[in-house]
Amino acid sequence: MVDSPGRITLWGIEVFMAAADERSISAAARRLGASPSTVSQQLTNLESAVGATLLDRNARPVRLTKAGEIMQRRAQAILNEAAQARAELAMSDLSMLTRFRLGMIEDFEADVTPRLLTHMAGELKGCQFLLETGASHHLHDLLDARTLDVIVAAEIGGEADWVELHPLLREPFVVAAPKGAVRDPDNVLRQLKRLPLIQYTPRHYMGRLINSHLARQNIALPHRFELDSYHAILAMVGQGQGWTILTPLALQRAQRFASQIDVFDLPFEPLSRTISLTARKGILQDMPTNVAATLKPILQEVIVGPALAQHGFLKGKLTLL
Repeated sequence: MVDSPGRITLWGIEVFMAAADERSISAAARRLGASPSTVSQQLTNLESAVGATLLDRNARPVRLTKAGEIMQRRAQAILNEAAQARAELAMSDLSMLTRFRLGMIEDFEADVTPRLLTHMAGELKGCQFLLETGASHHLHDLLDARTLDVIVAAEIGGEADWVELHPLLREPFVVAAPKGAVRDPDNVLRQLKRLPLIQYTPRHYMGRLINSHLARQNIALPHRFELDSYHAILAMVGQGQGWTILTPLALQRAQRFASQIDVFDLPFEPLSRTISLTARKGILQDMPTNVAATLKPILQEVIVGPALAQHGFLKGKLTLL
């Protein structure tokens, strides 16, 4: 059905907020999965309905008018109320939830995510699940942009006051080195420095976290490679091309190389990260808590148990929260 000019619609408000956030009609269209012409028409309809120009679409980037700034404040309240209404209806009868937009860290793609979705599909019979898999910083951006309802990702610090956080798992960073490359347990770092560091890319948050940790300790490590693939990094380590710093989750995603590498603690100050479930505060009521509770036994079975069985030194360091 085509929206009639003169009516304020929820879709029109969502389009306006996307254009206001992105400062671009084409970017808003990509975010919403719509065409630029559809976005433009919805904006025209909304401006007709409120009797004011909300966006200067001739500017580059697109910018809010004074009326648009007022509308932006009110529009966010409207979208929050709509989300709250959907959540309340869903929580009163889970069968009424029709759409759930979930973001999952890449590390959980093969084992954890299918189990979680299978469980939720059994609980929410009429629900459509939209899954986005990616790096933690990307998922946080999508949650901030309101294109996801819930994400499971590494905490990146500086959480806003609108964030609802449910910590799930703490994991340490560890060293993966070629089999037999480290023979003297009292001089690990000196032996590692004989080989180049194969670095996880600092284009991702995890790589920047590692770099910052090394810089704080004034540790300079030569490297020739910056890669964003666990498999590629560990394949090169297994071939003796260097060593790396990763997490147990990364190691479990590349089990085929387990026989070619040795894994042990960092030979300097420890470093860890926390994987949490994050949602917008007060919107989904008890659902984030329930999803987090569903995830924890899955994480214990699929992640923590196997990792501790393979690397006993992780006991007390790789833990559910």
